[in-house]
Amino acid sequence: MLRLKELLFPSIADVAVLSLDVNIEIVRVDAQCIADGAVCQVCGVWSNRVHGSYLRLPADVPSGGRSVVLQLRVRRFICGNSGCVRRTFVEQIPGLTRRHAQRTERLRSTLAAGGLALAGRAPEPASPAFSRYPSAAALCSGWSTHSQELFRASYAAS
Repeated sequence: MLRLKELLFPSIADVAVLSLDVNIEIVRVDAQCIADGAVCQVCGVWSNRVHGSYLRLPADVPSGGRSVVLQLRVRRFICGNSGCVRRTFVEQIPGLTRRHAQRTERLRSTLAAGGLALAGRAPEPASPAFSRYPSAAALCSGWSTHSQELFRASYAAS
């Protein structure tokens, strides 16, 4: 039997789906990282000393025409290096989140692909670009969003 984690996050390790609530308009996914600890982004020291946790609500790609609300519980760790300028840091889940991001990596790549297909033009729901990227049409994102993600994708590639 296929588990929820494998269905929702097939290529992302160390994520546990705690609950799933589906109604007519939204899919709410409660998840958390289950790794033993995390690496400080500044000094690279591994830590498993938890300082606290909080909910992140990154935007995610729609599913079946429904908005997806991802409630991701992330932990703040105490850096084990006493000489590090960052005393605490938040775990990042590779392939799902990055520091200060308000979108999941899946949504970022979908928006970048939509922006590339639109070649910088304003999106129209009936355009051929949306027939190849149906989830992008459901996002109802504007030209600036597609342009920003396209710029970030091209900047990261260089």
